[in-house]
Amino acid sequence: MTTTAVVAGVGPGLGAAVVRRFDAAGWSVGLFARSSSYIETLADELDHALAVETDIADPDAVAAGFEAVREAFGPVDVLVLNASAASWKGTLDISPDEFDTALDVNVRGALSCVQEAVPDMLDAGDGGTVIFTGATTSVRGRKGAIGFSAAKFAARGMAESMARELGPQGIHVAHVVIDGGIRPPSMSADADDAHEYLDPDAIADAYWQLVEQDRRAWTLELDLRPHVEEF
Repeated sequence: MTTTAVVAGVGPGLGAAVVRRFDAAGWSVGLFARSSSYIETLADELDHALAVETDIADPDAVAAGFEAVREAFGPVDVLVLNASAASWKGTLDISPDEFDTALDVNVRGALSCVQEAVPDMLDAGDGGTVIFTGATTSVRGRKGAIGFSAAKFAARGMAESMARELGPQGIHVAHVVIDGGIRPPSMSADADDAHEYLDPDAIADAYWQLVEQDRRAWTLELDLRPHVEEF
């Protein structure tokens, strides 16, 4: 039975919601973030969680992070790639370093995490799940966000390639398009305009369903968007 998940890129929004969803199901969860302050506080609130300060743009840090999770909980069965970094700049304004940062976190960092997690899934013999958190920009470029658009397009292509490569080996790779804004932690679910945003807990439930999905009908790409009533 699968029991250990790593969520790479944990903040007080979607990352925290995903972590809490797995913890509520009785799973052990490794929390990765570049800063340890928030994830340590969150881990203290949960039953089986480990906060690991990890810059996923650094392959050595990624390797050390996964090793810490293995020592605490055992092999990794599920990986959720939720980390993102990019400057909101256009074609003529972005610097080479800023563009590289977007690729380092969203693409190279994701690859490093997958290369660490997938051998655990294969060795376990019962497969596993890798989930990419995408965005509207994954399928439709955004003005003034050249680095973010390029990185999210690349991550989506990588997810599709991995799905076809690793699926026959029992590993479910899914890409989730978050097509809209996620309700910020500062906004109450009962706020007048809350319906204009995606609920992070609802997204986390959708991620959990991907993990539980029957392998005879795996989802390759899931498109999530807020429901806005028309008057």
